[in-house]
Amino acid sequence: MRTVSAAETAPTTYPWAVHAQGLRVRAGRHVAVDGLDLALNTGVHGLLGPNGAGKTTLMRALATVLKPAGGQLSLLGEQVDGRGDLRLVRRGLGYLPQQFGFYPRFTVREFVEYMAWLKEMPKTVVPGATQRAIERVGLAGKADARMKTLSGGMLRRAGIAQAIVNDPAVLLLDEPTVGLDPEQRLDFRELLRDVGVDSCVLVSTHLVEDVVAACSDVVIMNEGRTVYQGTPADLMAQGGDGDAGDSPAERGYSALLRRHRAVGNR
Repeated sequence: MRTVSAAETAPTTYPWAVHAQGLRVRAGRHVAVDGLDLALNTGVHGLLGPNGAGKTTLMRALATVLKPAGGQLSLLGEQVDGRGDLRLVRRGLGYLPQQFGFYPRFTVREFVEYMAWLKEMPKTVVPGATQRAIERVGLAGKADARMKTLSGGMLRRAGIAQAIVNDPAVLLLDEPTVGLDPEQRLDFRELLRDVGVDSCVLVSTHLVEDVVAACSDVVIMNEGRTVYQGTPADLMAQGGDGDAGDSPAERGYSALLRRHRAVGNR
């Protein structure tokens, strides 16, 4: 249970931060999420799956960008089906898509402040929250640099800053480590663990080792459905010597996908 500090009117209690039952979501004409069940609360959750598994479509639905085509989805206790208060939910969300837009002439500070305004944060808290978010991603020295001058890794960190500026109750990060160097990835893992103390964090990535290092819970998707949810230790125990991968976690991931595909082909 958590209070969203940056939005006084946000929901304060809920059984699950994210709860989906039989969720179906379309990506164009294709049903990319098809009958997915998921329940998440406080902590850092890693979302894994092969290309085309439906991860990005799921993240977009959880961010309220896409409307569910079927099933049930609730975020912070509000139904996301036209009956819930989406403005209320969005005040408690942080979202970093794979690609995000920005005004090139904005400074990093202006960009994060603008996103805070879009999230309807109180004006009095925006300057301090913006500075803190920028510092947490290691961009304090670039706060007044224009976005168009940043490297790819710095842009990614600016994107993370806008996602956490409102101290979200649910933080959704889609491939957040793209462009980050190894040292920055280590700092990012530490940031995830810090945010996950009070928030529900869902990180979509192809990097199995990042999930094992930073997450307390692992969700694996394939063909639009959840095929596994458990701890990193349980994931590592799933694999055998004959499975593909350079580490126990990768072998466990490979084994679970292989078993799911074998069942689907029967």
